[in-house]
Order: sequence, then C-alpha cells, then structure tokens
Amino acid sequence: MLTGFVTNFFDTLGIGSFATTTSIFQFTRMVPDQWIPGTLNVGHTIPTVFQALLYITVIAVELRTLLLMVAGAIVGAWIGAGVVARMPKRKVQNGVGGALLVAFVVLLMRQLDWFPSGGDALGLSGGKLIAAVTFNFLFGAISTLGIGFYAPCMTVVGLLGMNPIAAFPIMMGSSACLMPVASSQFIRSGAYVPAVAAGLTIGGLAGVPLAAFVVKSMPLEVARWFVMAVVLYSAVRILHSAYTERHSA
Repeated sequence: MLTGFVTNFFDTLGIGSFATTTSIFQFTRMVPDQWIPGTLNVGHTIPTVFQALLYITVIAVELRTLLLMVAGAIVGAWIGAGVVARMPKRKVQNGVGGALLVAFVVLLMRQLDWFPSGGDALGLSGGKLIAAVTFNFLFGAISTLGIGFYAPCMTVVGLLGMNPIAAFPIMMGSSACLMPVASSQFIRSGAYVPAVAAGLTIGGLAGVPLAAFVVKSMPLEVARWFVMAVVLYSAVRILHSAYTERHSA
C-alpha cells in the first residue's frame, strides 16, 4: 500500500509509476520477476483511471484535442503490440532518450526567451493537431516496449505551444484507456500477485488526489520548469536503461 501511495503520487505528477514500482519490487523481493509486469498493470490500472477522471474534470483542455490525441495513442498501442514490439528495444530507447534531450534544450531555450515560447493554448487545430495526434500514435506504439508515455507527450504539448498543464488530462486519459486492456490479459492468465496488486490500488487511490491538487494549483511558470525537469529525468533514465541492458547482454 505504501508503494502504491508513493509511486502513484509521482505518477500523477507525470514522472511515471512503472520504473519506480519495479525498482521497489526488485529491492524488496516482494514479487517474482516474471509476475512484475502483470502486477504493475493490474495494481496501477484503477489509480490511473482515477487520475484521468480527476484531470479531465479539474483541468481545462479542448475536448476535440483531448479525444483525438487519446485515440491516436490507443491505435498506436494496438498496432505497436504487433509491430514496434519486434524492434530492437535498445535502439528505440537510445532514439527516444536522445530526442527527449533535444526537446529539453528547446524547451529551456523557450523558457529563457531565446526564441518565442509558444503560448498557453488549451487546444490545437490544423497542422499542429495532426502533428500532435501523429506523435501520440507513435508514443502509444513505443509504450508497448515499456518506454514511458508521459514525458514524450508532455514534450510535444509544450513544443506545440499548449499550456503544459493541459498535457496531464491527455496523457492520463491515454494511459487510462490502454491499461485496462492489458490488465485483463494478465488477470485471465493469472500472471500477477493479487494481494500486492490490491495494495498498489488502495495506496494509489490515496496518493492520486494529493498530487492532482499540487498540479492543479501550480503556477504556469513553475509548471513549465517542472515539465522540463520531468523530461530531463526521463531522458537520462531511458538512456541509462539502454546502457545497462547493453552491458548486461
């Protein structure tokens, strides 16, 4: 339950819960390695759906932009399960990590007013909307490799000139639609630890509203710096994972 509280608190802030939960499981030997993916998906599904419902109701974002970007992520994940999952994972990790580092530099330059910072729009249209949906399709696809969805989505929202807070209902809504499908497969096959999954769910439901309040009350300027910190952290974590896996192999 404590693990669920802590990891879902940070997940609601956009940092993600899978990597942190996996680290705790491996350190404490709480879950056998082969059942970690199933326990993660089953245990974090309901808190993730709760996150999406909270953000969609308390944070303003244009409905059309929200629905199209969520749909793009769902289609990407569906196709990615059969296509992207066969790609070399380390190459994808290196590509995503490198792209996030470049995006961090661009976001930093905007924040320092080295070139126009975009805006605080709550929706997109025309070419920007098409680009956003396309990128979310790609992010949904690579998420099937276990690569985080949140940081890339945050990055695109910021680069396209939207309010960074608007990324939260979009990325949470996307995850909320993806996870129940995956969880049902793990439950059907019994490849998870029910007691631990229940603990994650109970603890997570307590951590989510606390973090959502923090995000909702965050000033725009602070939110932009926070998003950049998440993007940088995610880039370093992905590149470190690729480096570690290469040496382990």
